[in-house]
Amino acid sequence: MNHHPGPIVTTAQGAVRGLRQGDISVFLNIPYAAPLRGASRFVPPQPHEPWDGVRDATVPGPTAPQSERKLGRIDMSPYFGPGWSRGEDYLTVNVFTPQAGDLPVMVFVHGGGFVAGSTRSAMYDGSAFARDSVVLVTLNYRLGIAGFLDIPGAPANRGLLDVVAALRWVRENIAVFGGDPHNVTLFGQSAGATIIGGVLATPEATGLFRRAIVQSGSGLGAFTTEQAARVTQAAAGALGIGTDVDAFANISDERLVEAASRLVGIDLRTDTARDPLIGLSPFSLVLDTQPAESVAAGLSADVDLLIGTNTEEGNLYLVPVDKYATSTAWDVDDAAARSHPNPAQLVETYRKARPEASFGELRSAVMGDALFSAGSRALAGAHAAHPESATFHYEFAWRSHALDGQLGATHAMELPFVFDVAHLPRLSGPVALLGPDKPPADLAARVHEVWVRFARTGDPGWGPYDNERRATMRIDAEWLQVDDPRSEERQAWIRTCRAGVRRGGR
Repeated sequence: MNHHPGPIVTTAQGAVRGLRQGDISVFLNIPYAAPLRGASRFVPPQPHEPWDGVRDATVPGPTAPQSERKLGRIDMSPYFGPGWSRGEDYLTVNVFTPQAGDLPVMVFVHGGGFVAGSTRSAMYDGSAFARDSVVLVTLNYRLGIAGFLDIPGAPANRGLLDVVAALRWVRENIAVFGGDPHNVTLFGQSAGATIIGGVLATPEATGLFRRAIVQSGSGLGAFTTEQAARVTQAAAGALGIGTDVDAFANISDERLVEAASRLVGIDLRTDTARDPLIGLSPFSLVLDTQPAESVAAGLSADVDLLIGTNTEEGNLYLVPVDKYATSTAWDVDDAAARSHPNPAQLVETYRKARPEASFGELRSAVMGDALFSAGSRALAGAHAAHPESATFHYEFAWRSHALDGQLGATHAMELPFVFDVAHLPRLSGPVALLGPDKPPADLAARVHEVWVRFARTGDPGWGPYDNERRATMRIDAEWLQVDDPRSEERQAWIRTCRAGVRRGGR
């Protein structure tokens, strides 16, 4: 596509010049908060200084400090992006717009295990949203130690505070890009979706968005302060420093990234809580109460919610690293023990529900529910208890035949369809996310249209979720609304979900 010098737009901080791509305009690397250096990396996001003249918004900017991220044999580079592009001024947004007026706005929060990802990832090209008369905003936020390590003397959840600051920037500035600041949908995937659960539970974010889409996140994904303190002690030990904020402020980004990459294998199980990320990441939100409990208490009761997961979430953590086909009964039991107070009963439930399942399938199913599905259902149920707004639930079930047909409907599989970028060459092939076969011709267009429709109207086109029917749209080559799918497995998590909602951290 030919790029031409785009229009100049004047934000509250100064003017920016973007690119013209056909009928849409693209603005890259617009700051929503001040640069991060030294001690400022551990304070709440601060306003960016105004600039004189016209700021160039035609080339990508820096990203949050992060290490290279790989997942075995699968090529996830379109998801994680180019990694760390150095620069302190990385709290920025990209804006894709047709530049009409009063259009719905969608703000996307990327995933990456709280340690990786950026707006530069190929998957997050917002052109299709702009083509369909939506102003699409993607954002960077602090990752790893700078974003989520719970450090005495520093505010918790600094990465989440960045997202709230970006929403304030949207409220203040999006009208000049053609968006309606009062019709904003916040959506995200994986860690980004879990952050959105935290934003739903953040009173300071009230009124900044009207709808939310939570893709493979968890309303029960926050660490307790006891769990978070273990990570902080390990990080300080790896760096040879004290645990207070002044000690961390003197450490370079390079050393923080290197130390974060070594924080693996920390046992975060306590007498009252299990590790909600089952050892896959040492970083998460740290909250007084789980987001599902805050939503149950009425926070964000006026926000419409679309929430769901993928059918085989756990496959991404097993198949690419050759742990799926080699799984044993011990591995299934271990996955249950890491995530459930009654692992034997949990495994028995899954065996009865899936009598023909392999050990790999059982292990993946337990992991997927522990990481995403149980916490998503808890958040959906908490939200559905409030009649002021609507709740909708989906399950993305289309199976990729990547990695000899085993990858399936795994974690992140819905993203190319949501962004309508399934045609990208790097997404297709035997070791690419979508596999060697072409997806159904209309699947991306239809999924994308549903996300746009929800942002525009608050109705994705199927029945609302309540705590009786639990209506769920199963998205595949054929779409089918079902009530309370895998009910026995859902009920096996109820006790642990309730315990998770009751127990607290910060």
